[in-house]
Amino acid sequence: MTDSTVKVTDAEMELLQLLWAESPLSATDIARRIPAERGWQLATVKTLLSRLAAKGAVGVTTEGRRNLYSPAVEREAIAGQVVGRLLDRLFSGRVSPLVAQLAEERDLTPEDLAELEALVRSLRK
Repeated sequence: MTDSTVKVTDAEMELLQLLWAESPLSATDIARRIPAERGWQLATVKTLLSRLAAKGAVGVTTEGRRNLYSPAVEREAIAGQVVGRLLDRLFSGRVSPLVAQLAEERDLTPEDLAELEALVRSLRK
């Protein structure tokens, strides 16, 4: 399974975010890092990790009696997939309305604008 075919839920994404920041981690390590207001028990974390492993999104290694989890997909690939779904659902696949919406909702810094201008220039070449 390639990164572009891995579909993850919002809950699974939360675990991947933790693993991209620090890995390998055990299920217990991950459960301790989940905000308490989520109300997730260790069993919930283990279920989500099992799903991610079945999808090929995390790798599992055994150390003694515990499993350690690491991301098996790149953040950029998953981000591209999520943004693509957002574009399709909200903007009929068009990029410019998304950028316009972001520009209206967020304060773009001069650095943000410079990066966007550089991106547009590179895409025109």
